[in-house]
Amino acid sequence: MTILWNLAMLIIGLVVIKISHWLYRWSNPKCNGIGKLPPGTMGFPIIGETIDFFKPSGFNDIPSFVKKRMLRYGPLFRTNILGSKTVISTDPDVNLQIFRQENTCFEPGYPDIFFKVFGKDNLFMKEVTFHKYLQKITTELIGSEGLKRTMIGVMDRAIRDHFLLKASQGSFDVRKEVDNLVLAYMTPKLISNLKPETQSKLVDNLNDITLHWFQSIFSLSTWKFLIKFLKSRGEAIQVMKDALKRRKESREKQGDFLNTMLEELEKEDSIFDQGSAIELIFLLSFVTREGTSGCTALAVKFISKNPKVLAELKREHKAIVENRKDKEAGVSWEEYRHNMTFTNMVINESLRLTNTTPLLFRKAVSDVEIKGKYYYKVIYIYIKGKWLRYTIPAGWIVAVAPAAVHYDPEIYENPFEFNPWRWKGKEMVWGSKTFMAFGGGVRLCVGAEFARLQMAIFIHHLVTYYDFSLVQDCEVTRTPFLQFTKGLLINISKSCTK
Repeated sequence: MTILWNLAMLIIGLVVIKISHWLYRWSNPKCNGIGKLPPGTMGFPIIGETIDFFKPSGFNDIPSFVKKRMLRYGPLFRTNILGSKTVISTDPDVNLQIFRQENTCFEPGYPDIFFKVFGKDNLFMKEVTFHKYLQKITTELIGSEGLKRTMIGVMDRAIRDHFLLKASQGSFDVRKEVDNLVLAYMTPKLISNLKPETQSKLVDNLNDITLHWFQSIFSLSTWKFLIKFLKSRGEAIQVMKDALKRRKESREKQGDFLNTMLEELEKEDSIFDQGSAIELIFLLSFVTREGTSGCTALAVKFISKNPKVLAELKREHKAIVENRKDKEAGVSWEEYRHNMTFTNMVINESLRLTNTTPLLFRKAVSDVEIKGKYYYKVIYIYIKGKWLRYTIPAGWIVAVAPAAVHYDPEIYENPFEFNPWRWKGKEMVWGSKTFMAFGGGVRLCVGAEFARLQMAIFIHHLVTYYDFSLVQDCEVTRTPFLQFTKGLLINISKSCTK
């Protein structure tokens, strides 16, 4: 009995030692290179700090997960979220060097959960060279040339007609209506000549594809949204596959993006197959809508609460209409580019405050050292009066936090104040170390110009031809993506003066 007891105690002791060693290695991951890992904690085994990452935080602030760790560890810290060892950067200079070293030290990289939901071959996850090719192939649809040639007229007519309809009905939820609006005119541009019932089904499925599922796994609503997302994505993809098959068999030509992809598939050196062609169509249906509606709603909120901003917008857009030869004409590309200076300042400020993207993900392909300035594969950093040197190990996720930069008082005076005039005289650079509304580096969002144009035309019609007022202010939290717990309801009526 004594021998058995001693043997049992020995086994228990070995198990405790093994577990303790595992816990120690989890909390203190190895770091190669000369430097050391950035400060931080890896959280609980397996789940890391994911629970804390998903805790809701207020809209007008840096997400609480990032803010707490910034205050404790400084602008660069390590953590484990979403099943991935991660270094989060809130330092503008470090962010800039991360983006500059894409395709050398860093590559596109996302936590595994994104691969599970969007699929391992999703075009979000492709390398930089593929991303450049995507920008080239989509330019005829949502690039500057495509928007200028065809899309701006489609947008203008859709928004004008939508406002006429809503003015006769009274109030509406801005975010939801922009969602419906974009889907209504974009879906035929992607795949035209669908049967009405098929088109309606596709629009309904795409409307259900949101990022509401990206919340705590312990919330029942998360699983409901995720199940709906996966179901709707599968059905939308099937409609797109069937449309591609029919078009391929019939050889008919349509002026839509599906036709563009069929031509691409026929090229000998095409990098697409049928699966990736469908994925790109799906991606475009997602990026042209997701985020645009929330940004537009919040821009309307900011404008409605700032009479001085509204007055300046009215002045600018009244001048645009008065200078038109044809008063009934819609917004032209020249007007958008050259006569909406203040409007673009309002859009920039709205995007800065909205921060639709909580983190921009990359992955280290080799060990990267961090010190006080930049030299080859070393990013140098100066923190609290000291030269510090850290290492980001190969394989780790690197996440840039735009909100920490957009709300930095050293970059933006009174950063939580809506002040479009702060952009006066500044070049409207969409991706820089101080403004990352559409990402950074060479992987700027392919829908960036589309979103800005959509917002500009929406604002044009709203402030030029209508009187409007808030019926219900929206309530927004970050979990970490924007979540509207209440929609932004506005009343509109035809303005007496144009």
